[in-house]
This record gives sequence, C-alpha cells and structure tokens, in this order.
Amino acid sequence: MSSLMDAVRAGRTADAVSLLDGMTDAERRALFPELRALRKELRADQWTAQSRRAYPTLHAAGAACQTGAAGVASWLAASDMRWWPASPGVLIDVLGDRAPGWLADVAHRIAERPVGAGVPYELMAGLVRLSGCPVPTTEAYVHGWVEHIGHVWQRGDTVLDRLRKDPHLARLAAALFETNDIGSRLAWTPAEGPNSWTEALARLTAEGVLDRKATVDACLARLLRGGPASDHRVFLRMLRAFALTRDEEREHTGDWLALASDAASVVAAHAQSVLASLALDGELTTHQLVEMSGAVLFRTEKKLVRAQLVLLGKVLAREPFAVAELLSAVAQAFGHEDSEVQERALKLVERHVGKVQGADVRDELASSAEQLIPVLRARAARSLGVAPSTLEPVPYEEVLPPAPEPVRVAPAPESVAELAEEVGVLLASDADVATFERTLDGLVRHAYHDKDALVEALGPVVARLWWATAEPPQIRPGDYFGNRPHSLELLLATLLDKVPTAALHAAVQHGTSGFECVHGALARAFNARIWEVAYRIRTEPLPFLLSTPTWGTGLLEPDELVTRLDEYRRAGARVSAADFAQALLRVRRDDRTAAAAASRAAALGTTEGTRLARWLTAQDPALPAERRRTAGARILLECGELLEMQEDFPPEFRPLGRPVSVYRERRHCYHWDDSIRQHWLALLPQRRELVAVRLLCDLSTVAVDDTRGAAAVLPLLAESGGEAGQAVHLSVAYGLGARHPEDRLAAVDALLVLASRGQLDAARLGADLGQLVRGGAVKTSRLVESARTAAATGANATIWGMLRHTLPVLLADIATGGTAAPARGLADLLAVAAECAERTGARGELPHLAWTADRRGSSRLVAQARRLRSALAEGVAA
Repeated sequence: MSSLMDAVRAGRTADAVSLLDGMTDAERRALFPELRALRKELRADQWTAQSRRAYPTLHAAGAACQTGAAGVASWLAASDMRWWPASPGVLIDVLGDRAPGWLADVAHRIAERPVGAGVPYELMAGLVRLSGCPVPTTEAYVHGWVEHIGHVWQRGDTVLDRLRKDPHLARLAAALFETNDIGSRLAWTPAEGPNSWTEALARLTAEGVLDRKATVDACLARLLRGGPASDHRVFLRMLRAFALTRDEEREHTGDWLALASDAASVVAAHAQSVLASLALDGELTTHQLVEMSGAVLFRTEKKLVRAQLVLLGKVLAREPFAVAELLSAVAQAFGHEDSEVQERALKLVERHVGKVQGADVRDELASSAEQLIPVLRARAARSLGVAPSTLEPVPYEEVLPPAPEPVRVAPAPESVAELAEEVGVLLASDADVATFERTLDGLVRHAYHDKDALVEALGPVVARLWWATAEPPQIRPGDYFGNRPHSLELLLATLLDKVPTAALHAAVQHGTSGFECVHGALARAFNARIWEVAYRIRTEPLPFLLSTPTWGTGLLEPDELVTRLDEYRRAGARVSAADFAQALLRVRRDDRTAAAAASRAAALGTTEGTRLARWLTAQDPALPAERRRTAGARILLECGELLEMQEDFPPEFRPLGRPVSVYRERRHCYHWDDSIRQHWLALLPQRRELVAVRLLCDLSTVAVDDTRGAAAVLPLLAESGGEAGQAVHLSVAYGLGARHPEDRLAAVDALLVLASRGQLDAARLGADLGQLVRGGAVKTSRLVESARTAAATGANATIWGMLRHTLPVLLADIATGGTAAPARGLADLLAVAAECAERTGARGELPHLAWTADRRGSSRLVAQARRLRSALAEGVAA
C-alpha cells in the first residue's frame, strides 16, 4: 500500500495502475481513506507543482478504490480534479473490470452532471460502450457528442461520414433538438458542405438513415420552443436544408401560424413566407389568413407587417368574396406605431372598401380608424363615408407618474442578533442608502452598549471573510478597506481586532485617498466618516451617529439633528468631526422648520449647536458657475469652487467645494462599483448638481463606449434634492442614448421623475440631445427608443417639449445645405415627434422643418417631416 501511495504522490500513473491491477477489492477499499486524506491535503494548495503532478494519478486511483457507483461518479466529476485529471483511457482501464450494470450506472451518473463540470465525452462514451447500456441523452453528453463529431480535422473524415458510422445516431440526433444552447456548438462547424451539421442531417434524412418526419417535427418543435439567437439561426438553416415538399408544408400549417406569431424575427419571416406561398396557391383558408394577419400585424417588426399587408392586398384582389373578413384584418394595422404602416393599411382599405356590401363592416372599419394619426383619420372618414366628427378624439391629457414619496429610514436593529442578520445581507449583496445607514448606526450603538455581545453575534457572519482568519500583519487596511468603504468590512474588522489602531489613527489624521480622480472628493468624504467611526469604536465609542439620515435620499431633518446633539450634550459624548460634517451636509435647510431648529440648536450652548444654528440660518449659496468642455464626442462640465464647503469643514470634506476640471483629474480609477454612486448622492442630498458633475464622465460611457449599468443611478439622481442644472440634464441625455435597454429605461424613469416634480427643463435637455447626436456621442436610433418608451407612458407633451429643441439642431445642416448626411434614424425621430404633436395638439413652427418637408421625393425623412409640419399647422389632437 505504501508503494501505491508513493506512486500517487510522485505522479507515476503507469506504476499506480500496475499496482492496482494486482490488488483485491478489499485491498483497494482499505486504501481509499489514505487517498481521500491525500486529496484533502492537495486541495489546501492545489496549484503547486507537486499537486499538479499528483492529481492525475490520484484521480485514477481514487476511482479504482471505490465500490459504490455514486461515490465513483462523484470522484470522477469532482471540481478539484477538473484541472489535472487522469486521461479518459486510464480511467476506463482501471474501471473496465467492473460489472456492465455498475458501469452503466456510473456512465449515466456522470452524464447527468452539468456541462460546466467538464466531464470528458470520451470517458462517458467509453463507459457506455463497455456496459452496452442505452446512450444517455443528457445535456452534457449531447454537447460532448457534438463537439466530438465536429472535430473532423483531427481524423481526416467529415461530419457526414462520422454520423453515418455512429451506432447511436437516431437517439442522439433526436436529443439534439431538445438540448439547451446547442446552437452555439453546432455553429462551430461550417455552414455548408460535408462538414456542415445542417447539410449532413438533411442528407441522412433524404437517405432514410434518419426518420424524416420525426426529424422535421423535432426541428419545428425546437424553433417553436425558442431559445438564444444561435439556436434560431442554426435550426432555421437546418429546416431550410430539409427542403420540405408542399405536402409537408401544408401538414405543418399550425406550426407556421404559431411561428409567425411568436417566434424570433428571422424565424417568423420564414414562416410568413411559407404561409404566403400557401395562401397564394389557395391552400390557406380565409380564417387561417385572418388568424395569421392578426398575429403578424401585432408584431413590431415593420418588415413583417409590410409583407403581411402586401400579401393581404394580393389575396383581396383574387378573392373578392372574402373582402369583409380580410379588410377587418387589415384594419388591425391602423393601431401600428409607424405612420407609414398605417397609411399602407388605409390605402388597402380605400382600394377595396367599395366591394363591401353591409354597413356593419364599414362601422367596424370606422371604429378601427380612430387609432389612425389625424391626417389619415380625416382621410378615412372621407373614404368610409362617415362624418369626421365621429372620429374626433377625446381631449389630450398629459399622464405623468406621481412624484416618488421619500422613504423614511427605519431605526437601527434593537438586538445584536437582528443586526447580525442585517450585516449578513449587506455582505452578500448591495444595499440601498437606507439599509446601509441604519445598519451602520446599529453597529455604532451596539458597540457602545455591549461590544462583546456584538462581536459574538457577528462571529458566524464574518467567518467566511478572508481577513477573519488572517493575522493582522497580513492585512493592509489602506489597500483593502480603502477601496471598499461602502461595505461594512472595515468596521467589522475593527470590532474583531483585525485592524491596528495605528492604521485607523493614521487614516483619520491624514486621509486614505492617494489616487485623485474626478470622484476623489466624493470618495474621500465618504471614507473619512467610515474610518473615523472605526477609530472611535476602538478608542472612544460613539453612542450613536449624528449623520444617520431621516430619509432614504440621505436628507436629515433639522429637528432630529438638534435632538441628537442634545442627547450627546446630556451624555457628555464627544462629537466626531466627520460625522458632524456629514450631518451638516445632509440637514434640510429649505423650509420653515429649519429656522425653528436653528433657535433650539443655539440654545444648546455647545460648539456644534452654535455651528448648526449658523448653518441653518445662512443664505443657501448659488451653485458654482459651470463651463462646458468637449472631450472627443463627449460634452463634459467643469465647475468653480463653493467656499461654503471649504470653511469650518474637516480637511477630507473640503474638496467637495473645490473646482472640478475635465482635464486635471484622472478619468479612470478604481471606482468601478456602480452601487457606490447612490451613497455619493446621499453625501449631498440637497446638492445633486455637485455629484452629477463628477459622475458625468461615467454616465457618458453608457452612450459613447456602450458600457452597461452606470445609468442605474439616474432615477436616484432625479429623486435627490437641489437644483437640477446642466450636469443633471446632461446625465439624463447620455442615459437616453445608452446602448443597453435597461440603462435607457433608467434614464426614461429619471426624465419622468423630473417632469412629475416640475424640475425638468425640456428645452435644455432637448438642446443637449441635439448636440450629442450631432457630435456622435448619442445614436439617434437609441434616442428614438427612449423617446418612444416615455411617450408610451402618456408623457407626449413632455417628449414633444424635448424634441422640439432637439430636431432643429439636427435639421439645421440639411436646411443650410451642409455636406453632412442626415443623422441616421432622423426620420424615426421625426415620426415620434409627429405622433406626440398630433396627440397633444401642438401648434407653431419648427426651425428648419419646412426646408426638409419641401425637398423633392418621397423618402421617409421627407414624408415624416411633412407629417410633422401638417400636425403643427393643423393643431389637431389625437
């Protein structure tokens, strides 16, 4: 046994296999505890050269020395064995003398492991071959099979040849259509030729090797099931390769109808083409065509909708007896968001409405025509022979979401057990300002009253953190905790005596920020309070925090702060400088309660009370002057200094009032965590413009660099307090042009919140968007999506107020004969503006619009410009 262990430790796999061959089952079982102990030993430091050498031999020996199929399967697929496993050939060799039933059990168990477990296909297939069991059809096995078959370059034959030779082809081919995300692996092979999966399977169905009906049914079922885009492309290509006959297409009419309704765009287009061919050959009933039209005309893809209207026009010309049903189907396009689609549908109705005999159909068409844009609605009234007044819309009323109500911060947890649970949640995920602040206050309170009980309760919560078991010399507080201040780990490490007092004192005296960037002032002020609280926990615990906000935005009510200062006075507690500075920056100064609270504060007779009274009664200074600067495609802002924040504040807070420069501070830094931005907003809950000017570069990346996530802070920025100036509006403008839909949606939410609070400067935002589109920072197509989304909520007047200042900037080059081509997507933006103007009854002239509308031709840009001009001239509300 010792010789086998020596071979395993030395990584001599051949010697170990030879020794195992000469052992009985009892001897192997007796050896397994030693192998398990060695595995535990290697796992502690599995990246050393010794571990890498021993693992393959240990992998094989451990599998050979167990008798239970479950245990062997678990050993073979273990994550720690994945990096340096034994070869499949060696594993099959050491397991090959077992009973077929046992081998089948192991084969199916390891095949049930997830694809990410990395179990080699050769091992699974080898065990299946030895046992003679049915081939598994699990996700891992099918993925492995596809990869194995596709590696033809290693063998010199083709995918088609290898599939022909596979004894399990029928079972695995059927499983192929039921396996998740298999399209990405199939796409690795060529799209055409003998090494193409699509052509190989089509050829095998034509030869009768695979059952054609079953394979075609499975392919259609897979397309109906949906999935990632790679699956759509591969299986649609495969379906086309099958070259279905007309009888086969007719047999699957129900599937085509379902695909045209719900499938991905490329799949729906194929289904639509098949159904169109059937319809034009008279092999689709009127009811089926109406059903298909109802589904396709409801889709957003204009190409599919236009193709469906063309099909309906052809059928209407050939089958006048079905005109009533088909025109009702056409009228469903009256509600489409694209005015060109509406016009196409109306033209079709106008062409064939004379064939309608009954009044009921005309009444139904007139009812549907209420969804048309005003100019088309008037046309429809004339065509249908109804009075225009019957199609008059209801007066427009702007619908904005109610302004969000602030959330009051709950009191700190009363028990250490409840507090420990809150800390555990915070460590596992990002928390909002309210949760973070109440938990921070809870740690301070319980550390003051019973530190030992708090430490005991926190023990299980922090046990999994790396520094909990590290020795203090191994922890460099400035490097680790200085970059992650928004978590509570610094306070937890302080409570558990993992941070030296000298390090805490140094941070309080000299600060922690050695990397100046545009966020530096925000980060330094936030860090200063955390480090000072940690230092006071160690040296002179605070009874509670003065700066805990009243509301989730970070705002602190003045009466509440005065009461806290009074409690400090009665308890004889020394105020923390950073905590008090943060409280001053958070306290409300803009209502009547501030004056009354100032009198109470002055009556306290303390230094802090006098300072608070002076702060509350001082005139709120105007924001510093801002200046625009251009950096590539970006428009960024600089601002001057604010002396109020540099007087009588601790050194780490004074940078908040210093000038912000576009070119002086570094743009790239370690502040990559999006969740920290909400806490920066809570630093200055009544001065959001000062935060926004420092976040502007980050927010610009969602549009310019196509990054994701930074715009999540925009709704919080809109809910915060203080003036919404250039920085706030530019931030929203970048968000409206973001690459990712979730960022655009966050920007739309922010826009609507500002509008509902009466703080939106639509003219400023619109002009900013025009300049950003013109400079290439924002793509017009993305702005169109954002504007359309906001308008769909009922904010048509708000969006028109914005776009009426965006469009002149973009139309100016066309009107002045500039050489630049119109911005891509400008026609769509004009369409959104026209719809908003029609719905709201907007009137007036738009600079440069007339020149575009008077251009020759019938391009979409010209058509939408004429539509908008007509809407503004008529002033008709939809």
